[in-house]
Amino acid sequence: MSDRRTPPTLGEIIRQQRELAELPMRQLAAMVGISGPYLSQIERGLRAPSEQVLGAIAKSLKTSADALQDQADALTPQQPAPSAVLAAIERDPDLTARQRQALVEIYTALTEVTVARRRRGRAADAAGLGTEDGSGPGEQHESGS
Repeated sequence: MSDRRTPPTLGEIIRQQRELAELPMRQLAAMVGISGPYLSQIERGLRAPSEQVLGAIAKSLKTSADALQDQADALTPQQPAPSAVLAAIERDPDLTARQRQALVEIYTALTEVTVARRRRGRAADAAGLGTEDGSGPGEQHESGS
């Protein structure tokens, strides 16, 4: 199992703001002019609110629609452009759909491991956990002898 946490969605941020304002869902829905089930779907990320509804929700929460959206955007990791490797896999005419899927999954898993190692290394360096030769914990370097 993975311990990854997904960033909050716009709906989750709306729910958090509603709870901070100590507003029951039904009360906020009535203030906005929408049904409770519709607000529940928005908060659970099942439906995206229109700009008009988002504006009414924001006004009722004493904030702006832009502030809610900016908060959601700031917490969402930016997806990098697809790598050249993934693009090549997708274009290769000699691979079946299943082979492409398998290669993409393997490549993604390998790159995620590498990125995680780099992050741990940077965190260790920032915390001063590197050794005298500058390597992090558990890293081995060849000696000159």
